[in-house]
Amino acid sequence: MKYFTRQLLLMVALMSGLASLYAQSEPPPVFSLDEAVAYAMSNNNSIRNAQVDILDAEQNVKERLSTGLPQINGSLDFTRYLKVPQVPLPAAFTMGDPNAPESISFQLKNSFTAGLSARGMIFDGSFFVGLRAARASSDYFNLQLENTQRTVRGQVIQAYFPTLLLKTNVAILDNNISNLTKLKDEVSAQYDAGFVEQLDVDRLVLSLNNLRSQRDQVAQQAENALRALKFTLNYPLDEPLRVEDDLAKLETEIDAALLTSDIPYQTRPELRLLDKTIELQGLNEELQKAAYLPTVYANLAAQYVYSGDDFKDGFWAPTVLVGVQANIPIYDFGGRAARVERAKLATQKVINQRNDLHRSIQLEVLNARSTFTANSDRLQVTKDNLALAQRIYDTTQIKYREGVGSSVEVVQAEQALYESQANYLNALYETLVAKEDLFLALGRN
Repeated sequence: MKYFTRQLLLMVALMSGLASLYAQSEPPPVFSLDEAVAYAMSNNNSIRNAQVDILDAEQNVKERLSTGLPQINGSLDFTRYLKVPQVPLPAAFTMGDPNAPESISFQLKNSFTAGLSARGMIFDGSFFVGLRAARASSDYFNLQLENTQRTVRGQVIQAYFPTLLLKTNVAILDNNISNLTKLKDEVSAQYDAGFVEQLDVDRLVLSLNNLRSQRDQVAQQAENALRALKFTLNYPLDEPLRVEDDLAKLETEIDAALLTSDIPYQTRPELRLLDKTIELQGLNEELQKAAYLPTVYANLAAQYVYSGDDFKDGFWAPTVLVGVQANIPIYDFGGRAARVERAKLATQKVINQRNDLHRSIQLEVLNARSTFTANSDRLQVTKDNLALAQRIYDTTQIKYREGVGSSVEVVQAEQALYESQANYLNALYETLVAKEDLFLALGRN
């Protein structure tokens, strides 16, 4: 038995080890920007909650509709008197007979009632307004979902680009370290041969150490940015993930018309949300005004009542009734009028919010257009400077190898190249962000 147990434990451990090895060998998922956005659209909890709100709004319409349909209810009531209530008899009923009873009961021991009732609306002004409001609220939550998706897309972009920027920066630093290591090895060989001074080697070693330190720092920042991206996507933080897009290959050009055309305000879901809110507030005004109208309901009820001291010799008493109930508002000392005025004031507040949003969208678009234009121009300048810095660096290396240049020139050219690389990456990143900000400002997905 012990042998069998040991064998079983060994098999379990072996299978667990194989599963772990397989999991480690499986490559991590790779997300492009579009794939990251698509993942967030399916997994972000803000979007999930907005989708739940839509389902809830659909049920609200059904609930509101049901209140205008006949309401049918059944009832059952059984009572057994353990002590039947007695009513005292006046002395006149005894007729002077000493054996006559002093009390009498009008209630039998068992009472059972079964009933069925129906109540239907004939007229209620608030019902129709409330039903329209419930259906409008369903449209409102669909717009809310669209706005949430737009917000989440912006959040994913803001988290994705820094991750991609830092990943690209690490790759560039690795390439710079590789090139500088080769140059340091060449200079070290020249120093061993007596052609250069120790100072030349030390300068390159110092630059190499600084590059490696910078690379470690950027790599740590890249890990933090990747975790932030996972959080935004609602992706498991402890599972591996890689970003795929090449930062330098992402499109930075846009249609020139986007910089000059009229602002398409209605493409912004926030504005349409406020338009729908104004519509809902208008329905609220109608709902408050409907309180001035009478309400009319029809009632129908039927019941059977059984009474008896036992369940054999009792009797059934049927009852059926039909009626109409009307409630006519007459005067409430200004309560309804105050509610109508409050609804109008609430509508005015939303109108003011819409006007502010309209101006805010205009400001946002104008700023986004000017920012994109400025960043796009800066990107072209930094791109030209990077090409120029690379030519200067290559030339100084050739001159140094041929013995007509100094190590100081190489270090200076190297620093200028690294600075140009950083400037280009930052300009590229800011241009891509400005492009996405412009799209968001124009209401484009």
